[in-house]
Amino acid sequence: MTPPREDTGAPLPPVAPAVSAAAVESLTTRLRGRLDQAVASLATTTVDLAEDGTYGIRCGADAWVTLAPGPSGTITSPDQARCTCLLSPRCLHRAAALAASPVADTIPSREQGPSPDSDPPADPDPSPEGSQPAGPGPSAAAVSSAGPGPDPSPEQAPSAAVVPSAKPVPSAGHAPSAEGAASAEGAASIGPVSSAGPALLTEAAPSVAAAPSAGPALPTGPAVRAVRTVSTAGPVPPAVPGRPSAAQVRAAGGLWTAASAVLAAGAVAAGAVPQAELLRAAHTARLAGLHRAEGAALAVVRHLRSTRDPQGAHRAHRADELVAALRELLLVTHRLKAADPDPELIGGVPHNHRPDGALRLYGVCREPVVGPGGAGGVVTHLVDDTGRWYTLRDVGPGGPARARRAGTAHVAVRSFLSDHERLSRGGLVVTGAVVAPDGRLLAERGVRATFAAGRPWADAVAATAAPDRPGSGHAPPLTGCDVRIVAAEGEEVLVRVLTGDAPGPTVRLAPAHRHPALAHTVNLRRLGACPGLEVRVLGRVDPGRVTTLRPLAVGPVPGAATTLRLPQEWRDRADLGYDTLADAHFPAGAHCPPPPRPRTAAADARPVDSPLRRIRDLVELAVTGGRRAAAEPARDGDRAGHVAALRRGGFATGADLFAALGAVAARRPRDAFGRPARDDQDQYAAQWLATAVYLTGTETALARGLWHR
Repeated sequence: MTPPREDTGAPLPPVAPAVSAAAVESLTTRLRGRLDQAVASLATTTVDLAEDGTYGIRCGADAWVTLAPGPSGTITSPDQARCTCLLSPRCLHRAAALAASPVADTIPSREQGPSPDSDPPADPDPSPEGSQPAGPGPSAAAVSSAGPGPDPSPEQAPSAAVVPSAKPVPSAGHAPSAEGAASAEGAASIGPVSSAGPALLTEAAPSVAAAPSAGPALPTGPAVRAVRTVSTAGPVPPAVPGRPSAAQVRAAGGLWTAASAVLAAGAVAAGAVPQAELLRAAHTARLAGLHRAEGAALAVVRHLRSTRDPQGAHRAHRADELVAALRELLLVTHRLKAADPDPELIGGVPHNHRPDGALRLYGVCREPVVGPGGAGGVVTHLVDDTGRWYTLRDVGPGGPARARRAGTAHVAVRSFLSDHERLSRGGLVVTGAVVAPDGRLLAERGVRATFAAGRPWADAVAATAAPDRPGSGHAPPLTGCDVRIVAAEGEEVLVRVLTGDAPGPTVRLAPAHRHPALAHTVNLRRLGACPGLEVRVLGRVDPGRVTTLRPLAVGPVPGAATTLRLPQEWRDRADLGYDTLADAHFPAGAHCPPPPRPRTAAADARPVDSPLRRIRDLVELAVTGGRRAAAEPARDGDRAGHVAALRRGGFATGADLFAALGAVAARRPRDAFGRPARDDQDQYAAQWLATAVYLTGTETALARGLWHR
């Protein structure tokens, strides 16, 4: 929705969701129909930034829109957006400018205090343990050598993960056992949603952890005792058993309705008006104290705008994130509107933490970041002695070229100055550290950092054994394992996982980024030219293919005869996005050119993609193309073939859900006169949610059995 603003002056300031929603709501029906076209036209309109901090946009011969953000740099009041046309403030120019601006976080920074429109949530806890009232304090500046900028997540990172239930999950090396694991977690027991209503999801579906942008659930257990609260934006609802209030149930119902409309329309048709309705419902959820649902709704809007970007080079890679955000929103609101008493559905206000004592961190690797809208940079991953992960980020405008340069750029933590390459192979001691909910280290006042020695890379890779994300304030871990190269297959590499004496499964290594400015593709081709080589890899499992790993770094396997020979200054690791592997880094006789074709002997060792790919394709098609696109497999006769393939693979429940989703999408109830009888949008949304939850649970079980043995 928000096009990249290259060479068109200053970027637009972020806008509070309530302000943007109110501007769209004030338009007439005729003007709403022209809103998407007006927003798209702003992509080539120059934005002028005046000396007083106001933004000016020329929208016609006699229309000049002025945005005057407050001290925080955010538009938080309708009075801060003005237009000179006669229809102002209910004009198309003003609404288009606000709709084209980024969605602001609703949590004010500490120097601002609470925003004027933030009412206390329902039934606040007068004295929540471990929290402090909001007040003035230092700003939370991100650690960056080039100043603050957009901070997209790496494109391979999954935005949500299923939280396992108390039931043990069996090994998921084969499809039937993965099906059983998903059933044990509750997703498979949902089955096709019947016309009796979507209440089946209330007790059967597992909880889904919120994405970083959606707000983490309230942390519990030992992790809470290890940190203390720096600041909060307001009182937190009580985390005690009890049914949600009537206001919270109504707010959840409004969010469900708005999200269902977005799902039915699809990302390609969910323009400014459906997004404004979702933002309005998110604001209502905020006033009711539903922090997790509000954060999920804002995440959906941001992903919608990224997906609808007509010039976005990476929109095809964001479909899985949009699916995860919409699944989280629908699941949370479905359970809330059914008065589910689980306190984690309410969520907490995201806030930063100060770990007790100094943080002793060890560098692991550098990861190039290329995001939508021309963003680029680097993320340095670090781990502490307990296996918890942290990140230092430097992301800003510049695209892949900036991502390449940022690998050796300086990074400042208050008075400490170093570079990402040195930190990724060394260590860091941080006193007074401030950690964001997504694991980012922030350079706030009082933070002190000192460079320290690193540790062997083998110890860092061993810290990836736990596949589930830790609690709030820690980054998700990467996946690491030892593999033996089998053969090259185009830009990908076939490898066999080393599992001791027994032969391991055959999987793929795929480039994390394919841009020629980055070295991922070149390095993978070099590795694929050396069959039999044993390497240690660290990366992320592809969210769409559990048999594919997108590595970020490689190193030698300790004790292996045929493995990498890296320079001492590299500290047993090569960052695939920045370091270039050469003949000197391979054993003698391994410097052969890449073969022109995949080796015939490797044909039988190719990994077979799970039949779950059919379900994922349908789930993503429903989100991007809408209900009509999801109904196509039911009309063209392909549904029977897909269902049969799923049953042959052992996914009987998945086959039923696949068939039911296509059938519900294609069904259009009509009365005796041929008119639409009723709107079954709720049933369609519930059926899509059941299929998406089953897919996530089963894929998680498969990935756990494949990569975390």
